[in-house]
Amino acid sequence: MSQGPPPTGRDGAPSVDGTVAAEGMVAAEGMVAAERMVAADGGWDGDGGTVESLVIAPAGGAPPVLRDTVDIVGGGVEGDRYCRGSGHFQLDGCAVTLVAAEAIEAIREATGIDVSDGRHRRNVVVHGFGPELDPLLDATVRIGGALLRPTRRRPPCAHVESLAGEDGLAAALRDRGGLCCDVVEPGTVAVGNAVTVDRPNPERAGAAIVDRLRGQSVDDRVP
Repeated sequence: MSQGPPPTGRDGAPSVDGTVAAEGMVAAEGMVAAERMVAADGGWDGDGGTVESLVIAPAGGAPPVLRDTVDIVGGGVEGDRYCRGSGHFQLDGCAVTLVAAEAIEAIREATGIDVSDGRHRRNVVVHGFGPELDPLLDATVRIGGALLRPTRRRPPCAHVESLAGEDGLAAALRDRGGLCCDVVEPGTVAVGNAVTVDRPNPERAGAAIVDRLRGQSVDDRVP
């Protein structure tokens, strides 16, 4: 008697004993779940955040200027000192910098220093990802019409403290000084725009998938 073709999975790949070869499906489902698992580790709910304020400084040492909207271009925030090539730390400059609204509030509560006027000198203040912005590091992040990739932390320095005129600001910003970002796609950003993780940090997402699969394996063994 002739035999028909071997059973296949949803993607057309052969499966064993009629069971779907689930590696690709599990990976895809795991990536969906991974963002929320990474979110839980980072202290946020995985539902995204918002832009609370936008800041530029037109030249190195110039006072910060709050903006309702900014245009993010390939070289950074249009009109900002680093995009113009005149930043104080130009050789180690960031195209775009982020800082958490939660960090600014924590500094105010702990020290009485209020830098919500932009004296923190970070371009985009985001709310909803915790004071250290852990879920955004090495992820791909949609902010308004722009797509950014935070690649490293932006530590505080004595220069920021000096310009702000607030003793203790650098120490207060330690571990919550924000993130440096590369520009993946230019676009316009406005206060109130949504901030979402377009793709999680692949290393953390991969670890979340492994943890999820391990948990499934344990569940399968429980009678």
